[in-house]
Amino acid sequence: MTEPYVVVPPVAGKILNDRSGNDTSSPNPHDDTLDELQQGLLAPTAQVSPKFLYDALGSRLFEAICELPEYYPTRTEAAIFELHGEDIAAATGTGVTLIDLGAGNCAKAARLFPSLLPRQYVPVDISVDFLGAAVEGLRQRFPQLPIQEVGMDFSSVLALPDSVQREHRLFFYPGSSLGNFAPAEALQFLRRLRQALPTGEAGGVLLGVDLVKAPTLLNAAYDDELGVTAAFNLNLLRHLNRLLDADFALRDWQHRGFFNAKLQRVEMHLEARRDVLVHWRNGGQRRFQQGERIHTESSYKFTAEGFADLLGQAGFGEISQWFDPQRWFMVCHARAV
Repeated sequence: MTEPYVVVPPVAGKILNDRSGNDTSSPNPHDDTLDELQQGLLAPTAQVSPKFLYDALGSRLFEAICELPEYYPTRTEAAIFELHGEDIAAATGTGVTLIDLGAGNCAKAARLFPSLLPRQYVPVDISVDFLGAAVEGLRQRFPQLPIQEVGMDFSSVLALPDSVQREHRLFFYPGSSLGNFAPAEALQFLRRLRQALPTGEAGGVLLGVDLVKAPTLLNAAYDDELGVTAAFNLNLLRHLNRLLDADFALRDWQHRGFFNAKLQRVEMHLEARRDVLVHWRNGGQRRFQQGERIHTESSYKFTAEGFADLLGQAGFGEISQWFDPQRWFMVCHARAV
């Protein structure tokens, strides 16, 4: 699961508020978004990008998931930062331009402010409404810190506005969100980050990485007993109904989450409980048979060695890695070389 309602055009970053404080984001989905959704729903195996899990309600449900006993990544990653905070700050350098990708409620980055002493904080997220509320709270807590929030789908294009400082950029991507990309896509994403970084400067990338582990732990983390992850996944259908004027009925679908050992990834799907016919705008429709699924997320798991190799292929070096005692999770820093 990642931490990125309004889906803005992916061609450029959108500054969420002008200097007067008025909301400048568009309330309507972009044509490219509608095309992407329709193509995914009509694919031989229907699929929807996990970024669409994160409307305002989806973002709040993900916050609840992070509090579940089964969902180890958030607390394990936080413990690594607590235990190794000084070493991490020494590796990244201080006074960085902290670019928080998929910022969500901004809480993870805010915990780093005392050690990293950022010169500018740039939270980036696709969930514009949710991000705006989080940033308002941060401005009250840290009035001296320049904050430039950006509404952007950064999954395919990284186009930051000119207001984002170039000096000592540190891209922060926690929660193992990189695992939502297929391996080839992850490499391309890291290469885009590399292109946005000056060679040899302090900063670089600071990433949370979920490691391969026992399937029982992974299955429980993505299919919790309380059903919060199921609600999070099913809420995607409400979001599609708004974006596409679709008529998905939640009662017709159920959550499936499991570890695919062959592909080394956890998968989330929505499975039809019965035969259903779904319609959306401009005459679009698809009939789903009972048991047919919509693939909503993949979360790839890594080894420390494999991830270091991936960073090297993307143009990074001077790699540092920190682990929890069980080696369930890793925080990794690398510089552009």
